[in-house]
Amino acid sequence: MPTATDILKQYWGYTHFRSPQDKIIESVLSKQDTVAILPTGGGKSICFQVPAMMQDGICLVITPLIALMQDQVKQLKQRGIPAVAVHAGMHHREIDITLDNCVYGQLKFLYLSPERLQTDLFKERVKKMKVNLVAIDEAHCISQWGYDFRP
Repeated sequence: MPTATDILKQYWGYTHFRSPQDKIIESVLSKQDTVAILPTGGGKSICFQVPAMMQDGICLVITPLIALMQDQVKQLKQRGIPAVAVHAGMHHREIDITLDNCVYGQLKFLYLSPERLQTDLFKERVKKMKVNLVAIDEAHCISQWGYDFRP
């Protein structure tokens, strides 16, 4: 099984993690609920992307911003990592097919909005997915999503 550093080098081209990425990744890999507070450009995404790549299954990434979803998916695909975003600009059939692909294990990352989590279609399909990790990006926005929101 490749190490976190192996994954980092293979997909991102770096030979070592920045501080405190290594500690955050260790926490995630030890199945601890983990909060990573880093500055913009501090490498927060790698802190969940690398551990997700080390495990079978799919990582669900919850983020409120479509532009961020699309940017992250584009970057992952450029690295040869299968990823997709499900957002409001998609047709129902396209979402249906995408979620099927997640169920069948064809994707490593599924980016979604908080609202999408609450749809019947998603609730039905996520039960069939092998979810290895749930990451909440832009977590400071959770209170804006509503106090009854439960990821």
